[in-house]
Amino acid sequence: MTNPIIKPTTSDDVAGLTAVLDGTKLFPSDMLSDMLAPALAGETEAFWLSCHHGGQAVGLCYTVPEELATGTWNMLALAVRPDLQGKGLGAALVSAAEQHLKDNGQRILIVETSGTDDFALTRKFYAQNGYEEEARIRDFWADGDDKVIFRKAL
Repeated sequence: MTNPIIKPTTSDDVAGLTAVLDGTKLFPSDMLSDMLAPALAGETEAFWLSCHHGGQAVGLCYTVPEELATGTWNMLALAVRPDLQGKGLGAALVSAAEQHLKDNGQRILIVETSGTDDFALTRKFYAQNGYEEEARIRDFWADGDDKVIFRKAL
């Protein structure tokens, strides 16, 4: 696959990102416009990146600063359209987010996910991209569903 284009999300990306969310079920796509609004208006440090392939937005990354911490950020959402997963687009989004944070003097990026078997590939993805499992909170999401926190120093 040719190199994807990663850039800050704009309102023009909403239709493509809605399809990404509908396909991945990461969160309900009807939440997207409200979630994006502060970033599009320049009212927050949090940032959204979109991955473009074939002229349309096919992936997203949403990263926010951790409150009461210096230089620590949390990647709250990462998704790629299901038919394009496994082709390096997610890794490109993560790399772009990391570079943006490095360029702005930030220190740490964390990612929180589930410890269930359904998220085994997600945990493998982060490990393959240089993240280390830093903590596990047993039964956090539900009984038998741990919160797994990955960390990467920037």
